[in-house]
Order: sequence, then structure tokens, then C-alpha cells
Amino acid sequence: MLQALVMLSRQVKVAIMIITDTVLLMIGLWLALSLRYGMWWTPTNLEHFLCMLVAALSGVSAFAVLGLYRWMIRYVSAHTVALIMRALLISALLLSTAIMFLRAELPRSTPIIYILVAGALVIASRFIAQAYLRRPQQKGRIPVVIYGAGVTGSQLALSLHQSHEYRPVAFVDDKTRLQGMMIYGLKVGAPDTLAWLIEQYDVKQILLAIPSLSQSRRREILLALESHELKVSTVPAMTDIVSGRARLDDIKDVDVEDLLGRDVVPARAELMSAQISHKNVLVTGAGGSIGSELCRQIMTLQPTTLVLYEQSEYALYQIDQELHRLLADTNTTIIPVLGSVRQQDTLQQLFIKHRIDTVFHAAAYKHVPLVEANIVEGVANNVFGTLAAAQAALAAQVKTFVLISTDKAVRPTNIMGATKRLAELILQAFAQQQPETCFCMVRFGNVLGSSGSVVPLFKEQIRQGGPVTVTHPDVIRYFMTIPEAAQLVIQTSAMAKGGDVFLLDMGEPVRIADLAKRMIHLMGHHVKSEEYPDGIDIQYTGLRAGEKLFEELLVDNYNETTEHPRIYRALESYMRYISLMEELDVLEKLCQENNVLAIYQRLAYLPLGFISSQRLEL
Repeated sequence: MLQALVMLSRQVKVAIMIITDTVLLMIGLWLALSLRYGMWWTPTNLEHFLCMLVAALSGVSAFAVLGLYRWMIRYVSAHTVALIMRALLISALLLSTAIMFLRAELPRSTPIIYILVAGALVIASRFIAQAYLRRPQQKGRIPVVIYGAGVTGSQLALSLHQSHEYRPVAFVDDKTRLQGMMIYGLKVGAPDTLAWLIEQYDVKQILLAIPSLSQSRRREILLALESHELKVSTVPAMTDIVSGRARLDDIKDVDVEDLLGRDVVPARAELMSAQISHKNVLVTGAGGSIGSELCRQIMTLQPTTLVLYEQSEYALYQIDQELHRLLADTNTTIIPVLGSVRQQDTLQQLFIKHRIDTVFHAAAYKHVPLVEANIVEGVANNVFGTLAAAQAALAAQVKTFVLISTDKAVRPTNIMGATKRLAELILQAFAQQQPETCFCMVRFGNVLGSSGSVVPLFKEQIRQGGPVTVTHPDVIRYFMTIPEAAQLVIQTSAMAKGGDVFLLDMGEPVRIADLAKRMIHLMGHHVKSEEYPDGIDIQYTGLRAGEKLFEELLVDNYNETTEHPRIYRALESYMRYISLMEELDVLEKLCQENNVLAIYQRLAYLPLGFISSQRLEL
């Protein structure tokens, strides 16, 4: 029946409403007179019937003129009520005129009572129809508890009442002033009642509807909800809702940023803009995880020119299109360039042509197992690509050159880490040799959501029913969000003096096995055990080639604070320029000869702290 009504044409629906309103208005006048007389009133002459007809026709005509029939029934509101009452006032005036003109011998109070009674009937009919049309099918709807009974939570509940997927059964909120209240027919309980609510209503999912919470508080709530082993979803961030990028009812899985996140220290405007605003900037590896986020944040600081330098055509196309689409209202000139960082002449010409002031060198091969399996290419790109870019910057008199490094460069156990440490030494040597270009580097750990990150891998494995693969039960990593990392990198460029090794505060380390378990729980599953034999299995695959149990950020264990609370400056030893250049000549020759064993031996010989975690088999 409901489906048949919904499928009717608009003209048929309007006709049904007009017929219904005509009948209700005539009944309204009849009831008004019955109330006035205190008994059931019966029309006794033609004048009475004509008055009833005038009431009905004038009311329906007023409804039509005021646009009531353009309103969709399922979206009637207080504005609709006001419109109905205005139309009935017009109808009552015409009815009063008809009574006097026809001498119908009806009480003078009839039009007033008619407004009230007919208004109640017409308004009630609209809301009854709305409730019927909005009534979703109960079968198959997921019972959910909404965590957060504020404005966002209450609006979410109202939206979900029309949903065919979710059925809200209760609210939970920390605020004692809200607990015990009823919102849209749902009671607000305290967090400690959640276990009872889950059992009472067979709750399958929890919707976190507090988008304005700090990251630390969200993390506390999620860790508390983990024990219930129910799927936890969230509404979009309030900034996304306000900007129109998302709707309130766009329910999504919990971001691991929420689970691991911490409160972001607001960026200092003077540090963000010092080397960017009204300057010419180039980003190598512009299509990568870090490089692309650097480009997004750089664009908001209004550089004069932003050159996107990228080896992958697809990645360059993606970031170029995104920047033009999202930031089209700026005066920045965006220049996409395909090329390898090993092409020193190309880079030098770009630096000179576009008068580049600041370079962010994010281009690198970073996946440990892949670099371990492609040693020559890894050394050529990460070491000699950095050397070529640095030499080009020096020749073109670029003012600032920032290398994006990694915690794997500290006492490396893999080729990727060793090449990044050697890249650091190159910049340190250049900084000691000349003062024209300010060379610095930023060292930090894993970023959430980057290509190859465990987080999207775990999500996909959980969705497929497992198993979730973890290399070792004790492996520990630091995590940071990509936007925060990029923001801090930009700020380091303003603090550099030359040869600086900056460290980013990565927060508390995370045990990867614990992260896997939390993600399984918060996605609504159990970890496989004797109690839950059908749960998601966690399999330990063993450390990969070159992988550490834990990472470090300091080589010599000395660092000092800077003017930013999340940025530190490491005090570390370095190689002299001449000695380093001699060693690089030897290493380059070995790469040309494709002598993998000798490359290993040379990297172990250099002061990198490199101790391979695997035996090289040739």
C-alpha cells in the first residue's frame, strides 16, 4: 500500500489531497456547529448546505493560492501549520460573508470555532500522512545506540527515523544534565548503561555523534567502547557537514586517526607562511602520500608558483586535477612536471626558470621489502636522486631545501633506512660546505593512511573475514596523521639554520597486534579464540626482510627543543664534504656495475650505523 502511494503521479497525489481537504473542511464546519450548539447539528435548509460548500471551496482555494499543494507531505513542518491557519482565516472571512449574505441563521462565533476545528483536522491529516509515509520497514533495520545526545546526535536520530538501514533505540551521553531525558522518543542513558541497552535491544552498532570532540577525548571513548566488541561508526566531522562535503547521515567506519589520534597543536601562522607565501615552491614526489598533502597545505598559504615534480604520470595527474578543482580561486600558478629526481639538469633548469625559493624533497622509494628486493634502484633513487636535487638547488641558488626523512634512517637494519640516512649525510655535508642554500631534513615515523600502511591493509582483511596478518606480536610503531606531518614539515622550513635534523614528536608508540585487535572489535567482530571460533584470526607472519621490532628517532641521543612544542632539533655527527663525495663516487660505480654484495658492504662501512637484519644470498 505504502509503495503504491509513493509511486502515484504528482497530479493524482494533489487530487487526493484536494478531495480529502474538501471533506475535512465540511466536517470541520459541521463539528464546529455541533460544539457551538452542544449537540449533533444537522443542516436543515439550502443555506446551511451552501455555507458548508463555501467553507470547503474557499478553504481549498486558499490552500492552493498559498502553495500548500506544492509541499511534499513527508516534509511538513511548523511552517506548513502556519500556512494552513492563514488559509483558514481567509476561508473563515468568506464563510462569515456567506452567512450574512445568505441569512443562514448561524451563530456569529461559527467562523472562529470553524478555524480551530477545521485547522486541527487538516493539520492532523498532514502529520498522520507524514508519519505513515515516513514509516520505514522495521524488518532488517539495524538497532543502534547513538553516543552523543547533543545537536548532532538529535539531528542524526531524526534523520535515521526515516532510514531503511538503521533503527535508533536509545542515546548515551556523558553529560548528567541530559541523562534521563527523552529526545524524539528515545531515552538518554549514561555510558555505564550501555551494556544493559545492548542486551535489552539487541544492539548491533554504536554511532558516535560527537564530531566536535577533541582527538584525545574521542580516543578515550573509543577505547571504552572497544570492550563491547560492537561495530562503532561515526558521523562526519562538523567542518565537512557545514561546508557541504558530507551529510549528517553519511555514516562511516571509525577512522584509525580517531583511535590513535591526539590533539593537534595549532599551526603557527608565521612559521607556516615564512617560506611559502608569495614565494615559488617546488615539491618532488608531489603525487605521493606526503608530497600530495604538502601540496594541499602549501596551496592554502598562497605561494606565487607551485611546481609539482613527479615520476608517476597517474599520480601527477591526480594531484594536479585535485589542486585545480579544490583551490581554483587562488592566484597561484600550478605547474605539473614529469621527471625523475636523478635528472639534475632538468631540476636545475626548473629551479632557475621558475626562480624557486623553497624545495620540499619528498621523492623516495620507501617500502622496505621492495627496496630490499631492488637494492640498486633503491640506492640510485634515494641517495643519488637526493644528491642530484641538492646539487641542482645549490647551482640555482635555491634559498631553502627540505628533505623528508624517516625514523628508519636511525641505526638502519634495511637498505631503505640506510639510503635515507646517507641522504641526510649528503645534506649535512652540503650545509657545512656552503651557506647559500639552507639545507635541512625532517625525520618522523609512520603516517596513517599512506600507501602501504598497515591500516588500510587491516581494514580490507577484516572486511574479507580475515585473517589479519601481523609480522610479530611485539612489533611497535609510531604513527602520525598525514596532515599533521605535512603541517609540521612546512613549519620546520622556517626554523632551519642549515644542516638541521628536525624530529617530529610522534606521541605514544603503538603495538601493532593491539591495533589489529582494536580494529577488529570496533568493526563489529571478535578475535578468533576458543570462545569465538568463528572470529577474525590474527596470524603472525614473522618480521620481513630488514624490519625492526621498534623504530627510533635519534642517532646520537641528543636533541634540543625548538620554538614549536612538537618539533625538536637533533644534535648529530656528520661526514665532511670531501670524504663523503669520495665515498659516493665509489658507491655510484658499484651501482653502475650492479654489484649488490659490494653495495651492501659499502653501506655497512660508511658511518650510517647500518647492520643488516638479513643474510644476503647471492
